[in-house]
Amino acid sequence: MSEQTIGPGKTVTLHFAIKLEDGQIVDSNFEVEPATFTIGDGNIPEGFEQTLFGLKEGDREELNVAPENAFGMKNPSNIQRFPRSQFQDMQLEKGLVISFQDPNQGELPGVVDRFDENAVHVDFNHPLAGHNLRFEVSILAVADAG
Repeated sequence: MSEQTIGPGKTVTLHFAIKLEDGQIVDSNFEVEPATFTIGDGNIPEGFEQTLFGLKEGDREELNVAPENAFGMKNPSNIQRFPRSQFQDMQLEKGLVISFQDPNQGELPGVVDRFDENAVHVDFNHPLAGHNLRFEVSILAVADAG
C-alpha cells in the first residue's frame, strides 16, 4: 500500500459518489470501474480535487463541497426568456430538459423553469449549481503522475 498523499503532481484512482445534502445520489461509480485522473488535468472540478488533498490509498471519506467549489452558484442571467411560439406544440412542464444549439453548434441543455401562454423561461445553469454536495470517495491508489 502506497503512503503517498493526494496533491499536485499525483495520479489518483478512486470510487466516488456525488450526493445532495439529503443523501440522494446524483452520480456514482462504486458499482463500476474506478476513475483515474491526474490532479489538475481538468477531469474533475478543482473544488472537488482540493477536498482530496492529504488523503491516501485506503482512505474512505465523505467530504462536503460548497457550491462555489463545485458547480457554482445559480446565475439569474442564465435563465433566458423565449417566446412561447418557439415551442409550438411541445408539451411543456416545469423541469423538462430541452436541448438547444449553442453558437458553436454544440448541444446546450436547458431546463424549463416556468412558462405561460406568452413566454417560456429556460434555466441554463448547471443542474447542481447552488447545491451543497457530499462527495463520498474511496481512494484505491495514489501515484506520481507521469
